[in-house]
Amino acid sequence: MDSSSVCHAEHVPSCHAEQKRSIHTGWRADVWTASSLFLAKISLRPRIEVALSTLACMRVPVAFLLVLALPICKSFYCYISETLSTACMPVVVFVAPLCNAAALASLEALAKQPDISLGVISHFPQEQLPLHIRLRLAAHWQTASALNTAELLYAAEKMHTYFGKIDVLLSTNEHVQEALALIREKFGIAGMRPDVAHNFRDKARMKQRFFEHQIPCARFQRLTSRQAAYDFVEQVGFPIILKPLCGAGSVSTFFVDSYAQLEPALAQLNPSEWNVALAEEFISGAEHSLETVMHHGRAVWQSVSRYLPNALDVMQNAWIQWRIIVPNAAEQVAYSDIRHAGQAALSCLGLETGISHLEWFRRPDARFAISEVGARPPGAQILTLHSRAFDCNLYEEWIRLMVYDQFSVPTQRYACGVAFLRAQGYGVIKHITGLDEVMRECSALITDVQPPKLHATPTGTYEGDGFIIVRHEETAKVEQALEYIINTVRVTLG
Repeated sequence: MDSSSVCHAEHVPSCHAEQKRSIHTGWRADVWTASSLFLAKISLRPRIEVALSTLACMRVPVAFLLVLALPICKSFYCYISETLSTACMPVVVFVAPLCNAAALASLEALAKQPDISLGVISHFPQEQLPLHIRLRLAAHWQTASALNTAELLYAAEKMHTYFGKIDVLLSTNEHVQEALALIREKFGIAGMRPDVAHNFRDKARMKQRFFEHQIPCARFQRLTSRQAAYDFVEQVGFPIILKPLCGAGSVSTFFVDSYAQLEPALAQLNPSEWNVALAEEFISGAEHSLETVMHHGRAVWQSVSRYLPNALDVMQNAWIQWRIIVPNAAEQVAYSDIRHAGQAALSCLGLETGISHLEWFRRPDARFAISEVGARPPGAQILTLHSRAFDCNLYEEWIRLMVYDQFSVPTQRYACGVAFLRAQGYGVIKHITGLDEVMRECSALITDVQPPKLHATPTGTYEGDGFIIVRHEETAKVEQALEYIINTVRVTLG
């Protein structure tokens, strides 16, 4: 199939590579395109003259002709009006390498916007999206790899050609932010530019800017060889953290506290001039995140969550059922130091308008140190937690911010928390115990539940195989409920 061909949204061919690389449009675009082609290819005047002559010979009254013509004229007027209004709508293109919770929540929010034309670029077929979202799509492009910059650029060019413009380009995925910045610059789309995106993706460059602006963070070293890691150990001592330079979500992150552990970690990362890695001093302390909404260089909303236990412990121990807690408004006051530093960190990296996810540690002596920050919404249900705590939908607020340059600052009403349910053992999920008991005992606190699925293969991720979200005005009540959940529910493989 030619890459410029148009296919109906409810039936997207997917068996051939060329078919996957075509723009798939929604039903309204199909109707409008067909109508435009029809009107362009025929001459209406001769047909109208013939029709009028025939009716005149039949001696049809003029009044009857007017009665026939009025509905046709009205329909044509409505069609033209809708087409013109659609042409003036903002064109929003959302990039979704994965069909995960954050992407779906963002697409749900976009689908609720009545006055946008929505395009999606994804690695997965659009049939994986819920029907009500598919019906809102004006166009969809399936790439061979949504993490490949060349593929994304090609897809964006096709979207730009199809729509005639792109006003907003978004993604919740950390790994595509630099590619999106390049596309924005090429097509003159408003938003983050490549230099700023690189500040957020290159963790060594990020920390260097923190040091230059006297923002507390861990000591670090860019690794272009294995010897550089040994030199860093000589400088700061064990333990240290090794990870990819442009990583996210604690993936391929290693805790190293001896030379015996150093070499295997380096063997997996294999640092070189072409595959740069990062070494950091290990920070002992309680891990938190700080979410911030920036509007024209000013922090207009911030909220803190804390991880129990720290993310690295969760990644290294697949059996841990862990928690994230958003303390209530009274306890949020205690985080004024990191709020101030968080805004300074975002400003020195260059974020003007958008949402960010900053991870940081509270040391035993009460000092803090920033770990890293991403210029995109957080994963692990964190934005959903803040939405429940502030009694709003922060995905919708983020979309309004990026599309319309508007953000309604919410007020916190609750403490909130999530417990992640993780399978133990080997095989597929065979047994789920304690869930009914939890649903009965905690029903007044539970806002969201995604139970593990029987006979499913475990995800193997830190988010596990299901989750339960609870909220209450008191943080202690939320902590107690989460503790009860993780000690009661068991997901067993077999």
